[in-house]
Amino acid sequence: MDSKGFLDSNIDINDLIKSYSRYWKWFLLSIICFIVGAFIFIRYATPEYAAKAKIHILEDKNSSSELSAFGDLGILGGSSNKVEDEIEILNSRSNFISVVNKLKLNLKLSLIGNVKSSEIYLNKPFKVNFLRNDSIVNNSYLSFFISPISESKFEFSDGDDENVVIHSFGKNISTDIGDIVLTPNIDYIRSYLGKKIQVELRPIFSIAENYQQKIVITPALEFSNIINISLNSPIKQKALDVINTLIEIYNQNAIEDKRIVADRTSNFIDERIKEISTNLSSVDQSAEEFKTEKGVNDIAAESNIALNVGAASRQNLENAKTQLNIAAGMNSYLSEEDGFEVLPSNVGLSDGSIANTTAKYNELVLERKRLLKSADEQNPIIVNLDQQLQGLKSTIQSSLSGMERNLGMQVNNLSSQMARINSKIYSAPKNSRDLRDITRKQETTESLYLYLLQKREESQITLASSTPKSKVIDNAHLVQLAPVTPKKPLIYLASLILAFLVPFSIIYTNQLLDNKVNNKADLEKLINDVPVLSELPSVSKNEELLIKKDDRSVLSESLRILRTNLDYLIKAKKDIKNNVIFVTSSVPGEGKTFVSSNLSMILSSTNKKVLLIGADIRNPKLYTFFAGKNVDRLGKPKRNEDAGLTEYLYDEKLTSKDIINTLLVHTNTIDVIYSGKIPPNPSELLMSDRIKELIEKVSIDYDYVVVDTAPLLVVTDTLLLTEYANHVLYVVRSGNTEKKVLQYPINLKKEGKLPSLAFVVNGVSSSNLGYGGKYGYGYGENMKKPWWKFS
Repeated sequence: MDSKGFLDSNIDINDLIKSYSRYWKWFLLSIICFIVGAFIFIRYATPEYAAKAKIHILEDKNSSSELSAFGDLGILGGSSNKVEDEIEILNSRSNFISVVNKLKLNLKLSLIGNVKSSEIYLNKPFKVNFLRNDSIVNNSYLSFFISPISESKFEFSDGDDENVVIHSFGKNISTDIGDIVLTPNIDYIRSYLGKKIQVELRPIFSIAENYQQKIVITPALEFSNIINISLNSPIKQKALDVINTLIEIYNQNAIEDKRIVADRTSNFIDERIKEISTNLSSVDQSAEEFKTEKGVNDIAAESNIALNVGAASRQNLENAKTQLNIAAGMNSYLSEEDGFEVLPSNVGLSDGSIANTTAKYNELVLERKRLLKSADEQNPIIVNLDQQLQGLKSTIQSSLSGMERNLGMQVNNLSSQMARINSKIYSAPKNSRDLRDITRKQETTESLYLYLLQKREESQITLASSTPKSKVIDNAHLVQLAPVTPKKPLIYLASLILAFLVPFSIIYTNQLLDNKVNNKADLEKLINDVPVLSELPSVSKNEELLIKKDDRSVLSESLRILRTNLDYLIKAKKDIKNNVIFVTSSVPGEGKTFVSSNLSMILSSTNKKVLLIGADIRNPKLYTFFAGKNVDRLGKPKRNEDAGLTEYLYDEKLTSKDIINTLLVHTNTIDVIYSGKIPPNPSELLMSDRIKELIEKVSIDYDYVVVDTAPLLVVTDTLLLTEYANHVLYVVRSGNTEKKVLQYPINLKKEGKLPSLAFVVNGVSSSNLGYGGKYGYGYGENMKKPWWKFS
C-alpha cells in the first residue's frame, strides 16, 4: 500500500452529515438549554427604549459673528460651521459633564428586587442632600441602602444587613464623604414603605463618559447640516431628558461663547478707542499749534489772496515808481530851467494839483511870451507875470518834491509788502505739505475712531441678537413605544444558531483533533488494499465477556461476520492446511485477547475443533476470560494441570496433550493452551523449535488454531512467530488506536513479515457501528430500536 493512501480520502456529504446527526441528542440538549437560557435572559433582561432628536446646524452668516469687527480689515476671516466639527463639539466630554451635573445623573436610586433591581428616576421617595462641597461630592463614590419604615423614619445600612441603623428624615447621617441629609417626598414615600432602595453616588466624569459612549450622533445625509441624536435607556423619560438637555447645553454654550467673544471684542475696542482718542487730541493740538505758529488758517485760500494782493501791489509799485520817476524828472527839469518856458503837461502824474498848476503856469508863460512881443521885460505887466510865474514855479517844485518824497515812501512800503507777500507765496507749499501731513493723520485717526465706535455698537447689537448654533427640528421623542432591546426574535434566532454552533464546534474540533480509528469505515479509508474483516461493538462492564452459542446480540452477529470473512480467506487456499490464525495488536488494551477468545467461541459454535493458544507469555490474559461459573474444565492435562505454553517450551518431556485444557464454556467446547508462568527470557524461549512443532501438530489435529500473541509495537515476540501463521488478525481499538500506528503493520506486510494480514476493529460504539452508524448489526425483534431513536 502506498503511504499516500493514508492521506487520500474522498469527502462523502452523506457520511459528513451522518457524522454529526448521530450526536442528535447533544444537539437537542443544546437547543433546549439555549432556548431556555434565551427565555430566562429575555425574562430578566432590562428593556431599553430608543429616544431620538433631530437638529439643524445653522450657518453663521455674520462673518464669524462678534469677530466681524475685524473682518473688513482682513485680520480675521469667517468660515461656515462644519457638521463634523459640530458633532465632535456636541459629543464632547464637557457637554456630558454638564448634562450629568444638571440632571443629577451621578446619584442613582434603585429599587432592590428579588432577581434584579430597577432604577427610580421619576417620583423619587426622598431627596439626598450632601453637606460637603460639590467638588468633593462630584468626584466621590458612595453606596448605601435605605428602607423607609414610615414618613419620618428609615433604616440605613451600607449593604450589610446586620449593621442597620434607624434614622429620622432631616437628620445628619455620617458617611465616608461627609454628612448627608435625607428629606422625604411626602407624595411618593408611602409607595416605598418597607422596600429596600439602593442609593449610589458615582463620579460625574465616569457617568458622563458612559453616556458619551452610549449616545449616537450622526448626520442625516452625507452633506447635510441636519444631525440625528439617539440614545437607548431603560427609562424613557431619562433618555428624553438627556438628549434635550444635551441640545440645550450645546446651544447655551454656543451663545455663551459668542457673549465671551463679544465682551472681549468690546473691551478691546474700548481700549483702542481710549488710545485713539488720546492720539486724536494730540493731532488736533498739533494742527492748532501749527496754524498758530504759521499764522495760517486756510493755506490755499490765503495763497490765492496773497497772489492777488501781490499782483496788485506789484502794479501799484510799478505805478509808484513811474510817478516817482516823472516827478523827479520834472523837478529836475524845473530846477535846471532859468527862464520861463512852457512845461510838459499830461506827463502821467497822478497829482491833479500839479497838473492844474502846470497848466496855469503854461498859460502865464504863453501870455508873457505874447506880451514880450510888444513890450520888454521891465514892463510892469511882464514883471508882474514874472513874479506870478516864479511863484507858480516854486509851487510846482514844492509839490513835486513833496510828491517825490511821498512816492519814495510809497515805493518802499510797496516793496516791503511785496517781500512779505512773496515770502508767503514761497512758503505756502511747505506749509501746505506739513499741514496736509497733520490733517491726514488727523483724518485717519478720526476715521478709525469713528469706525471703532460703529463696530462697538454693532458688536453689542450682535450680542443682543445672538442665536443658537442649532435649530431643533424634532425634540427628543421615543422611536417606538415598545422597547428596542432585548430583541426577542433576534435573541431566539441567535440562541438557536449558537445551539447548533456550540455542539457542532465541539464535534468538529474533536474530529479535527481526532487521530484515532473510530470504526471500520475510518480504517478502510486508511488501508485500501488490506481487508477489514469485521468491527466489534464495545461491551459494557455488566455484559458477558464471552458469547453464547445461540446469542443474537450485536457482538455475536459481528463475530459471525468475522467468522464468515475469515473462512473465505482460509478456503481461498484449498491445497494446504490454512487454519493457523494469529491475533495481535499494536499495544496492550486494544482487545486482542477478547477477540481471540470470542473468535474461538464463535468458531466452536459450528461444532468445529478449535484450539486457543495463549502465546502472550509476558502478559497472559486468557485466565480472566475462561474462569467463573460458566466455564467447566472437561479434561485435565495428564501430567501437570498447571502447565502451559511456557512449561512446554522449557520441558521437552511435556507433550501437547499435557498442556491442552478442554473447556465447556456455556454450551461450547473448546481447547485452550494457557500461557503458563511468565518466564525471565520470553523472546529467547519463543525462538525454540518446539513452538514450531506444536503449531504444526495442532494445525493438523484441529480445524482452527487461534493464537493470542503479544502486541507488535511493544515487544518482538509476535514477529518471532509470524512465520508459523497462516493469517494475522490485527486488532484495532476504536477511539484508542492512532491512525499513524497503522503504518507499522502495513510496512511489515510489505516486508513479508505479516502473512495474510487482516484487520478487526474492536470496541466500536453503537453510534459508530456499521459504517458510521448508518447500518448496524443485528436482525430480529430483540434488535428493534427504542422509540426515541431515529429509525
